[in-house]
Amino acid sequence: MIVNATDLAWFESSGEDPTIPLDQQDSSPQYEVPPITMWGVALCVSGSLIAGENAIVVATIVATSSLRAPVFLLLASLGLADLLAGVALILHFLFLFCLKPSDWSELLTSGLLVTSLTASLCSLMGVALDRYLSLSHALTYGSSQSRHRAAILLLLIWVGACFIGAGPAMGWHCLEEPNSCSVARPLTRTYLSLLCGLFLVIVVVTLQFYAGICRVARRHAHAIATQRHFLPSSQSYASKHGSGRGFSRLFLVLSVFVGCWMPFSLWGLLGDASSPPLYTYATLVPAAGSSMLNPILYSLRNKDIRKVLLHACFNCSSNGSPETIQSQGNIRDML
Repeated sequence: MIVNATDLAWFESSGEDPTIPLDQQDSSPQYEVPPITMWGVALCVSGSLIAGENAIVVATIVATSSLRAPVFLLLASLGLADLLAGVALILHFLFLFCLKPSDWSELLTSGLLVTSLTASLCSLMGVALDRYLSLSHALTYGSSQSRHRAAILLLLIWVGACFIGAGPAMGWHCLEEPNSCSVARPLTRTYLSLLCGLFLVIVVVTLQFYAGICRVARRHAHAIATQRHFLPSSQSYASKHGSGRGFSRLFLVLSVFVGCWMPFSLWGLLGDASSPPLYTYATLVPAAGSSMLNPILYSLRNKDIRKVLLHACFNCSSNGSPETIQSQGNIRDML
């Protein structure tokens, strides 16, 4: 092992013989854990919140036998992917502030984060596809064949996500060649560019599905208005009966979806290792924050999932007292 000039100066000042091998010296410098910063606390707290709320969603769907429609399978996949994203953030905090970081820890956290974010984004695309099919093929939606296709889609999503996430561990990293690093170490610029390009393709395809949903919904509203002899005022009829509210919710979902994923996808294509790290965090935080918003926007807005959660909460809090049962019935009526 070659000792550089700074090491020699340190040994001379300490009175030790620099000719003794480093592995035979008892006073070799130990790794000092960096102090916990505000960003580190925010990282741990956000990861815990993401893992907690998505664990509730996954446990609710898995434990309820009535939630077996294709949409619930996709929501469970989305919750599992976001749960893994929260676990990856917690592991990153532990390796950074509690344990000594190493090459394998960086590869583990980066691979897990890439796998979870890829599966989350693909699951969002699957949810959009499911919503489109539920409108355009309403008569056959929910059959055993539909559930079979949803299971095959989930298998493809997770096999593809695991294959993509295994890239850093299989050697596609920049730990040995720092000049090839991207804005997100230890991912190489080529790997991150391909990953962000894939993210952009998924975003565009998902937007196409939602555009198809809007077209089908407008055709249905037009057909209902025609049957009710309200063709001249079909737009007002649709808005009075909830279509306008549905489109506003759809606009909210799309705004959050694009706002969370588009910045990091573009920055991963345009930035390099010399770019300021602040820009990387500023674009990666919304992408990870989508895992915190997904349970609220997709799972908890589902009436069936809300009923199961309310039933579980009331049973745990009061063990089925008459007042609670009555209030539970009133809430169910409002849902």
